[in-house]
Amino acid sequence: MQRRSLITAAGASALVLALPTATAQVVDLSDAINKAGRQRMLSQRMGKAWLALLLNVEKTSAQTVLDKSIALFDRQLVELKAFAPNPEVLATYTKLESAWSDYKGLLVGKAPSRETAAALLQQDAKVLALAHQGTQQYEAALAKPVGKLVNIAGRQRMLSQRMAKFYLATTLPVDAATAGVEITKARGEFTAAMGLLKNAPEATDRIKSELALGEAQWVFFDSALNNLQEGAQRPRPMADVFLASENLLSVMDRVTGLYAAVKV
Repeated sequence: MQRRSLITAAGASALVLALPTATAQVVDLSDAINKAGRQRMLSQRMGKAWLALLLNVEKTSAQTVLDKSIALFDRQLVELKAFAPNPEVLATYTKLESAWSDYKGLLVGKAPSRETAAALLQQDAKVLALAHQGTQQYEAALAKPVGKLVNIAGRQRMLSQRMAKFYLATTLPVDAATAGVEITKARGEFTAAMGLLKNAPEATDRIKSELALGEAQWVFFDSALNNLQEGAQRPRPMADVFLASENLLSVMDRVTGLYAAVKV
């Protein structure tokens, strides 16, 4: 009960704090990597929120998350395409525009349904792949070690949402076997990346402090994910996963921003 109370209490504020107000335009290549990586996360966060609405999990919060994520994805897509430093990056974001249009068409306009869940997950995978491609291209354009750290920290945000999304998908179930494999894979990748970020020479005391908080939030989230084998279809475990993923996202978004602000 204490763990659930902590998750719920923190979750209420995380919905407000998880994503800071984005600047009106891309400031530099580090900022571009941050925002490009955030697009990856948003692709999974929107899928998570859509599934939560379908499953009647934290419906008010899920609708807020979905609406704000759609608006932020739209805005950042315009910014990232306008900032494209070469034709290759521009081509990626042109393709992403098309994939996003198809994905957005599934997210809005009609109530979530089990019949369209599989198609939605297939489309969010396409958006994720192109958003990741754009992030990698922006990292290459910066060509500095800190760019990789911004990318990795930003990817942690995506993994938090991806695990929660697949947890909810498993309860439908939609391709439960694949979802289980993806959760296990993401868990391993997340913990390995936390160690890399903590031990990086560029990690400031502030970054290390935030990462320590992230590790504490990971304990809550990882514990919530374990309920997959312990009655995942009950409302409370699903709500725990939803809220814990928002809390973890909030911390890792701050970490990513701090790495993006490192000038070396």
